[in-house]
Amino acid sequence: MRKLELLGLVAAIQLGAADPRLGSWTLISAQSALDPPNKISITSLDSGVHVVISGDTHVDFTAKWDGHETSVKGNPGFNQIELRRINKHQAEVKEKKDGAVVATVRDKLSTDGSELTITTSVKGRANQITVWTRSGGTKVADNLFAGEWTQDLSRTRLRQGLVLKIEADGTEGIRFFGDFSYTARFDGKEYNLKNSRNDTVTLVLVDAHQVDSIYRRDDQVAQKDRWVVSADGQQMTLTTTGTLETGQQLRENLVFRKQ
Repeated sequence: MRKLELLGLVAAIQLGAADPRLGSWTLISAQSALDPPNKISITSLDSGVHVVISGDTHVDFTAKWDGHETSVKGNPGFNQIELRRINKHQAEVKEKKDGAVVATVRDKLSTDGSELTITTSVKGRANQITVWTRSGGTKVADNLFAGEWTQDLSRTRLRQGLVLKIEADGTEGIRFFGDFSYTARFDGKEYNLKNSRNDTVTLVLVDAHQVDSIYRRDDQVAQKDRWVVSADGQQMTLTTTGTLETGQQLRENLVFRKQ
């Protein structure tokens, strides 16, 4: 693997990966809702979030951002939850009962991160819209990953002195410049790589601080990477596994520091 080929591994990064919805919220207005709950708490937990909605009604669940159904106990209206990120300001929750969707909930965060609008859709009923204001928790920085990163040579076996540069493209995507280049969005689709040994990359969000990238060559998976950003946003750790063109298996761990 060439030195700069490793730079392509950064395509996995979702700009603004830290979930800006984390924190506590208080209801300020509601439309088409009778006795709605009036407080929401959203905290990070493992590879997902723990959500507690309280007031005249109470909902409590934990689910992962992996696109799969998560079992939920103690909620008579639904027993499964499926989470999906739309972009850094919007997310979708599907509430299911024994596999069937009973409600679709979409939340949209204001640009300044201080207001949350939640729209709940149930078949045969008018949409319920509630608006919430932030009452606790710190607004998350827009971009934990953008900037320049330098390989920490004291913490890696592969000492290549890599320097990474990541930019947002203004459309929930990223631009990467190196020995090859590309522009990719965080939507699970394949994007072409220019001047790379691999052909395409797909970005998959694991949770607020972890992202997977899947690289394909000749329609076959050639490489899988996981990036993890530290809580303070100053360190990134890469675990990469793959197969070189020679057939040799590769597994490496690399650590980067933000400049």
